[in-house]
Amino acid sequence: MTTNADPPVDATAGPQIPFGTAVRTWFAISLQTFGGPAGQIAVMQRTLVDDKRWIGQRRFLHAMNYCMLLPGPEAQQLATYVGWLLHGTRGGLVAGGLFVLPGVVALLVLSAVYVGFGSTVAVTALFAGLAPAVLAIVVQAVQRVAKRALISPALVTIAVVSFLALALFAVPFPVVVVAAGAVGWALHRWWPAAVPEKRRAEAADDGPAPVIPDDVLHAERPSSRRALKVLVVGLLVWGVPLAAFALLTGTDSVFTEQGLFFSGAAVVTFGGAYAVLAYVAQQAVQVYGWLAPGEMVRGLALAETTPGPLIMVVQFVAFVGAYRAPGELDPWAAAVLASLLVTWVTFVPSFLFVLLGAPYMERLRGNRSLSAALTGITAAVVGVIANLGVYFAVHTLFADTRAVDRFGLAVQLPDLSSLRPVHLAIAVVAAVLIFRLKWSVLRTLGVCALLGLAAGLAGLPVS
Repeated sequence: MTTNADPPVDATAGPQIPFGTAVRTWFAISLQTFGGPAGQIAVMQRTLVDDKRWIGQRRFLHAMNYCMLLPGPEAQQLATYVGWLLHGTRGGLVAGGLFVLPGVVALLVLSAVYVGFGSTVAVTALFAGLAPAVLAIVVQAVQRVAKRALISPALVTIAVVSFLALALFAVPFPVVVVAAGAVGWALHRWWPAAVPEKRRAEAADDGPAPVIPDDVLHAERPSSRRALKVLVVGLLVWGVPLAAFALLTGTDSVFTEQGLFFSGAAVVTFGGAYAVLAYVAQQAVQVYGWLAPGEMVRGLALAETTPGPLIMVVQFVAFVGAYRAPGELDPWAAAVLASLLVTWVTFVPSFLFVLLGAPYMERLRGNRSLSAALTGITAAVVGVIANLGVYFAVHTLFADTRAVDRFGLAVQLPDLSSLRPVHLAIAVVAAVLIFRLKWSVLRTLGVCALLGLAAGLAGLPVS
């Protein structure tokens, strides 16, 4: 008797990456995740796809496209997805958890230093060398993804239009992604030559074969039972700590306010950190009064110079807000507890979205219509990463910007007189090290951090 059902997936067959080796690699990646999502995706691209070849380019882009559609920090979600592909649920939890752990520790320490001493000159100088180095990493990411994704004039057009829509007209990120997916689907339906299937496959996997073939990567059949289990466990893990704080400190405490606000933000923050920071800043400063406008800028600067997702700035917001309104607790204890609670409710939904949806996305990998839509999104991602790179360059190399809001434009232009010579010099050094000398990302970051520290100790302007 024959059946059309899919054969069972044997996730243990074929070559495997030892779990301990994967843990060490994810931890090493976590120490390099500076510069927002563009730099973080670049680090994973280089480590997992180009150097170690643990996963093929097509599989990496497929996972990235799904994560781009989710609310929350897309780079951390991508790490969770790839970890799940390599080692199942435990792999996803470890990869996603390690991705944010160094940033949590670093920003917790810097927040305490800011509140306690109000000066982080040496630390600022150290990390000031890292920020310009990330520019070279972002350029490398755009170059590599574009080479593999933009395989036809139509896809190049999608990337350029996406970049212009984001950079010049402030079109909402979800609109750009949905439009790119719709265009990719339409091209496949009415002009298939614009997104040729064979060329997509060749371009996506133009390097050596991955260590683990696509068919051997971890996979689970989507089912209502599994989805319900993941949903219930995820909601309990997400909500129980918040409910405990509400019961112990009251519904009007700073812990409950922050927990509820950032829980809500976690499920509506489409477009990554840059898209949501304006909303968080407005609510935290004007509505709740957790900190002053200038302090929000300082917190963002600290978040940009620590590893991990840029949305980690919410930890700084929670720390400062709870320190100043601790209720009956010691201010320092309140600050630490609030920062950890807000970090928890911000990132747990990311694990839930990935672990819940990944099996369905894997089941649909062979769907040509979906593949074409995701091809359009991949092309748009090139424009997205380029736009994030420009944003980061403007705010790294220049101290001041001016807004242009006329004739339909909505863009931040740099004040050329506020150019930061030290940052520019370090960015040039980083570009030479990466593109000319072919240095590793970690080695380049180390040298640039020392250059920043030396400049700060020499009295040069690094802030």
